[in-house]
Amino acid sequence: MYTENTWKNNQFYNFNYLQYLPKNINENKKYPLVLFLHGAGERGDDLDLVAMHGFFEHIKHGKVYPFICIAPQCPNKKYWGCFMESLNVFLDDMCYTLPVDENRIYLTGLSMGGTGTFMLAMANPDKFAAIAPICGSGIVWYAEALKEIPVFMWHGDCDEIVPISESVTMLSKINKCGGMLN
Repeated sequence: MYTENTWKNNQFYNFNYLQYLPKNINENKKYPLVLFLHGAGERGDDLDLVAMHGFFEHIKHGKVYPFICIAPQCPNKKYWGCFMESLNVFLDDMCYTLPVDENRIYLTGLSMGGTGTFMLAMANPDKFAAIAPICGSGIVWYAEALKEIPVFMWHGDCDEIVPISESVTMLSKINKCGGMLN
């Protein structure tokens, strides 16, 4: 079961977001957290769009996970890169208010969210246990920031929006820096 929420902070962008908690959650136990960043087609103010792909697509059809999942929604005509500071504070707040194991925070996203995954992980390389960008473009000149983070990357060669060369170039640059790619 997931809930629709609004995160409020006077200094940062106030995200609408989806939140999934494991069934029979024990407040005395710490859980892994997956932060999911959606693609450009799910921007706006309709959280049902965020549940079209990824974990929340499966959750709405009854899939049960043993971790907490959070998915903020990016506003129309904006990109995740516009909200790095807000996402950082949002994530910190989620870790403070939910029973999160801060050693097991994972970040993933697809397309625009895959790019946001690279960006947020580069801004906070010590925050994430692993990242999984899906068909995102990277910032290759700063790839060294990811060399200590396990990176699981996927990209299809038929992608007409983000060329697969974006992931291949990022993969190559992280590997050259001594990164942990799969």
